[in-house]
Amino acid sequence: MPTELTLALQPKTRLDLIDVTALIREKWPDFLHHYRQALYYSYHTTAGYLEQRLCERLDYRRDALEAFFRTFQRLFPPEAGYCHDRLELRQELSEEERRREPRNADAHLTYIGAGLLPAACYRNTPDCPVYFVELDGIYDGRVRTRQTTVVGFNRTERLATCRLRVPMPAHRIASVNLRDRRLGLFETLEDWLQTFDLRHGRLDLLLPAEEQHAALTVNEYETLLMRYDLAEVLRNPLRFMAETGRHALQNPRAVPGKALNYAKYDLVRLANELIDRLGLNESLVERVLNKFLALPAARFLRMKRGVHLLVAPDVSGQPTIRQGRYQSPILIQWERSPRNVREIEVRLYRFT
Repeated sequence: MPTELTLALQPKTRLDLIDVTALIREKWPDFLHHYRQALYYSYHTTAGYLEQRLCERLDYRRDALEAFFRTFQRLFPPEAGYCHDRLELRQELSEEERRREPRNADAHLTYIGAGLLPAACYRNTPDCPVYFVELDGIYDGRVRTRQTTVVGFNRTERLATCRLRVPMPAHRIASVNLRDRRLGLFETLEDWLQTFDLRHGRLDLLLPAEEQHAALTVNEYETLLMRYDLAEVLRNPLRFMAETGRHALQNPRAVPGKALNYAKYDLVRLANELIDRLGLNESLVERVLNKFLALPAARFLRMKRGVHLLVAPDVSGQPTIRQGRYQSPILIQWERSPRNVREIEVRLYRFT
């Protein structure tokens, strides 16, 4: 029988890697030995988990993982002219909310670009850390409180598979909030879950092979962030790094091309420092960074073709899709789809 644990986490810095397994060993010492696998779930849009295989490639080293994320933070530096951070344009916010709302577009874009996930499945190796990666842990001197759920299990059983058709905008670069009630997709999935004998499990959203020039993520679907900031990155992954470079040139007439060249130079230098530091010549980091220099965005960052969602009982004991308040699965494209429709394959698994 799967076991569910929920932990409250408190980051110490804006970028923080919190070893969740260390906290589990302290509070529930037998948990990691009792189960072969665990699903780790974050309820936040600027904090999540990496896939286990990437952590393995970096030997679970905290310094290597921090260096990996700081590379992406250089691509998306704070206060680089993001529309999301222009709070006066955010019509959904009250005046009180504008005073408290963090200017954290850089953290959202780093989450998406670095391939962070709300849910990741790990083989339990009790001596290896599983890091909850926090990108926005402290804002304006205030420390955030985060929450994560861990479900231990021994086996997965696939229960069913279906496909969803998602209408897409006619624009070449576009994003669709799959949680939008006007689509009715999540209502359909929630009804579908009720037809199975299920408590804890996993819902996978996957792009089929024929769906090209597209990706999936889970994040806040805020209009300025998705339709302007992310769209700018899809057009040019160096856009906001170049914005910072233009200021650094101390030349008010610096043309965009000059700023872009500055960003490319800075990125190559940063990549070389990172590769030398980690000893990862011709490795994942080098290949990823090379993609930034090979525009357009068809080879964009580490964006995913699939995401996991946690299925767990609600207060009445019925299976439901667990999600944080601001989390939405988002389908992103950087080329138009035929007939302005894309398909997503949905796979439902039961944990035992």
